[in-house]
Amino acid sequence: MSDDACRVDVWLWRARFFKTRTAAAKFVEEGRVRLSRGGQETRLDKPSRAVKPGDLLVFAAAGRLTAVSVAQLGARRGPPDEARSLYAALPE
Repeated sequence: MSDDACRVDVWLWRARFFKTRTAAAKFVEEGRVRLSRGGQETRLDKPSRAVKPGDLLVFAAAGRLTAVSVAQLGARRGPPDEARSLYAALPE
């Protein structure tokens, strides 16, 4: 995978939407994440699918619908402030 893309399960974990990468991968495998890129919407079913800056992700976790725009990929799972810099929340 290139430097301008990241696995969706890794990105969800780095952005602190899930406590473990395994939980993020299982969530994606269940088809519970939608990706919008270039006007096309896709339901993700494999944790290895790539996300890039500018992609839009929509998913329901913990009883809340979450819609975010991927701002950065991040290099690690850092503190919450660093994690929040990886995305921008979209208006519902």
